[in-house]
Amino acid sequence: MRLKISQFLLSLAIISALMLGGCSTQQVTSNTSSPSSTATQTTTEATSVSQTISDSVPGIAGLPRLEGKATVVITVKGSPITIEVDGTDAPITAGNFVDLVQKGVYDGLAFHRVVREPQPFVVQGGDPQSKDPKVPIDRLGTGSYIDPKTGNARYIPLEVKPKGSDTPIYNKPFDATAQPVVLPHKQGAVAMARSQSPDSASAQFYFALADLAFLDGNYAVFGNVTQGFDVVNKIQQGDRIESAKVTQGAENLKTPGQ
Repeated sequence: MRLKISQFLLSLAIISALMLGGCSTQQVTSNTSSPSSTATQTTTEATSVSQTISDSVPGIAGLPRLEGKATVVITVKGSPITIEVDGTDAPITAGNFVDLVQKGVYDGLAFHRVVREPQPFVVQGGDPQSKDPKVPIDRLGTGSYIDPKTGNARYIPLEVKPKGSDTPIYNKPFDATAQPVVLPHKQGAVAMARSQSPDSASAQFYFALADLAFLDGNYAVFGNVTQGFDVVNKIQQGDRIESAKVTQGAENLKTPGQ
């Protein structure tokens, strides 16, 4: 019983850290441990779940969508990490990520949070502030992507698709203990970091270093590492993304107004 209680308390503490370790300028908070997660052949034609998603969902109108799958290769210290990005089951989250990759937003950004103790947890990066090496480390984890056209931060809604559902659920956490999700936090999952607000994800993402089922339904997984997880396992705080490129499936990205 003591072991079970300690494991429960550890999980509760980690979840609290995730929620408080904000990852957007909507919630500027502590930078202690928080994440707050690709590539098979992606010649798949767009099977657009996104076409069935209404723009009446809060926060969706005007956002990029990925209708199908794409492959993104992130290079760290000269070694590639291949990610299958799943726009079939997470069209908005995947579309946002692929769009930022296409814009070159991730090139040169740092991994500012690496948590491997007391157990493997996450490697988090993608804060646009980290491009400037003069930005103090304790400020990283609070930055968002600023759209140069509007001067405003771009946020995306929480997007979680339960198994058996035709479309994702938006704008609120989902109880994945009652019903599994299509994209779970398995080792190698790639998901969006966020702050306390469900709809505060922007550019920051994290790799799951282990199976993290207790995060399912609270954070949006949008892909998986298919090659190079050994590279992920070697990332240290301060390591930078040398480049991030879409190698397949770029044609599946649909950007409103273009």
